[in-house]
Amino acid sequence: MLELLAIVLPVFGLIAIGYGARRINFVSERMGEGLSEFVFSLSLPCLIFKTLVRAEIPAVQPWGYWISYFAGVAVVWALAMLIGSRFFALKGISAVVAGFSAGQANTVFVGVPMILKAYGDAGAVPLFLLIAVHLPVTMTLATLMAEGRQASPWLIIRRLLTHPIVVGILAGSACRPLTSYLPAPFWQVVELLGSAAVPCALISMGIALRRYGLETGWKLPTLISALKLLVHPLIVLVLATYVFSMPPVWSGVAVLFASCPSGINAYLFAERYGEGVALASSAVTLSTVLALGTTLLWLFVLGVG
Repeated sequence: MLELLAIVLPVFGLIAIGYGARRINFVSERMGEGLSEFVFSLSLPCLIFKTLVRAEIPAVQPWGYWISYFAGVAVVWALAMLIGSRFFALKGISAVVAGFSAGQANTVFVGVPMILKAYGDAGAVPLFLLIAVHLPVTMTLATLMAEGRQASPWLIIRRLLTHPIVVGILAGSACRPLTSYLPAPFWQVVELLGSAAVPCALISMGIALRRYGLETGWKLPTLISALKLLVHPLIVLVLATYVFSMPPVWSGVAVLFASCPSGINAYLFAERYGEGVALASSAVTLSTVLALGTTLLWLFVLGVG
């Protein structure tokens, strides 16, 4: 248990520091927003770039890996929309927000630091390969469901191609043949920016949790949190372990990725359309708090630590 706590406590400890500092007004909302923008726009893209440029990427696509994870996304997304529509009278975009909150993981602020802490460099490649596909798939699906036939393919493509995380992925993939030609000062800059991603992301997450709070009660956010933290990783565990064949590190990364709390992108998506904002913020807050316990559970199941 001490080994598991050693993995989890530094991650959630930094979130708690950010939350506490904001609660006593030691730091401002503006600081949290600045840290978040820095992580999204500069630091995390550099971390992804550095990893993908130097990583040994498999020559054959790991289809079992993709299917294991995204089958879980499809199930919990559909269940959240069904439950929200039938029992909580959600309609239209609000129902999409419920599904998005259950299916989209907080990869930046929780997933990256937790999985790298658990598996180290061995988990970096499967982690960032999944990040590379996760964001485009979930954002595109949510946009298409929200806008229906009115969704512009060119607008979706433009938003994805200009997203900082996608830029880091594309740049890292494009520069792989040029690795040996890039000068040492360039790598030092990338290293410094990338190393700041984890602590800054976690502190800003804590500040954000203080802002969001539980605005819609606890019933539906609790159901969404259960789908995200328990059902999704369970589906991935079964598929990645008993249906498909893959290295234990890859299956473990997929399960921990699935066990991450609801992502802030769900909140940003809701704000963009002006519906389901309180639901998304409540799901983000509650699932992040509960993730401390469920992460210990999944680390124990996976035998990490």
